[in-house]
Amino acid sequence: MTSWIESANAPHCHFPIQNLPYGVFAKNGEEPRCGVAIGDMVVDMAVLEAAGLLDAGGTTTVFDKPALNDFMGLGKASWDSVRDQLTALLAKDGDPALSGNGTLQRKALVPMSAAQMFMPFAVSEYTDFYAGKQHAFNVGTMFRGPENALPPNWLHIPIGYNGRASTVIVSGTHIKRPVGQVKAPTDEAPSFKPCARLDIELEMGAVVGLPSEMGQPISVQEADDMIFGYVILNDWSARDIQAWEYQPLGPFQAKAFATSISPWVVTKAALEPFRASTPAREKELLPYLNEPGPMLYDIDLEVYMQPEGAAKASRLAKTNYKQMYYSAAQQLAHHAVSGCKMNIGDLLGSGTISGPDKSEYGSLLEMSWGGKEPITLETGETRTFIEDGDTLTLTGWAQGDGYRIGFGECTGTILPAPDFKA
Repeated sequence: MTSWIESANAPHCHFPIQNLPYGVFAKNGEEPRCGVAIGDMVVDMAVLEAAGLLDAGGTTTVFDKPALNDFMGLGKASWDSVRDQLTALLAKDGDPALSGNGTLQRKALVPMSAAQMFMPFAVSEYTDFYAGKQHAFNVGTMFRGPENALPPNWLHIPIGYNGRASTVIVSGTHIKRPVGQVKAPTDEAPSFKPCARLDIELEMGAVVGLPSEMGQPISVQEADDMIFGYVILNDWSARDIQAWEYQPLGPFQAKAFATSISPWVVTKAALEPFRASTPAREKELLPYLNEPGPMLYDIDLEVYMQPEGAAKASRLAKTNYKQMYYSAAQQLAHHAVSGCKMNIGDLLGSGTISGPDKSEYGSLLEMSWGGKEPITLETGETRTFIEDGDTLTLTGWAQGDGYRIGFGECTGTILPAPDFKA
């Protein structure tokens, strides 16, 4: 299938007609509203809804809002119907109501270069998992040795912790270097200073589109049905702050300062052809975590770093989402099994995605092996962790036959720490 918007038909375009991811945008100081990416354009969903060309099936309009939550809450029938309506309007030789109306096109099609992107949905809660086996093994090996790398529960449950929804930010938002307590093993007492071991974590984020009831567990299939779509997620990490604070309750300030997501939510429908199975289990899972079918996705992922003033970005890693040991559906089912209520707009971080080769590691902690092995960039600079002025970019796509289902970019630039004395 091709589109009459020619830029969408390029083989490496992230946003062909097979994708149609949702986001929130504004132009020229106007109010943010819902849009869909196709080629190098943003389709103004509010304009098409007002013109009567889109009907989400609810009793009120949903696309003239600064978040996707109202639309997501309408459920799968609405998600499928709107996708079908958009496909018909944007397909070559499809419904001419938009392609044949120049006046409406000028109102409804916005060049991406003129669109400011906002958070695509209001994040209700944010939970981050630790569900990549290679990453967990690498980090455990650094601190406990390979024989004790994985905690005893790791092969039985998807481990997670509750993060902060308040500091989930959209791609392009700059981040101040965090400050906090740190203590080196040789120090007698902690000190207060800017983080010196600032890191990324390459993750996927699952966006929950439908709620569950408090006190009611859900199956893995029900969990999968609740997921609206996926974003690329960077769970920025202050490793030196984390090393001092994490025992016994896990990450706190080391993870609370920023989590970046890509601006486009790629729907589960667009990813359906790319489903992949989780790996064979080393320990049999309890029945409530068993999957009825493939629940991961074959999504290529890349990490780039560009120091301030560098001529270009250097690729640090290339890996794939199908490396994960637990799927987002398993994570969601486990999250709710105790009776925890899940809400529209909940965000689940997959955990760092790392493959078996060093070129596939999803964090600088692994790439530099705890800072012991400096990384040389293509432009000559060396890094063990992130320095002020560095821009980190995460990107990814599922590769189809002549087209890509892309996520765009998830970027962030690190600014100096705030001037603050403890």
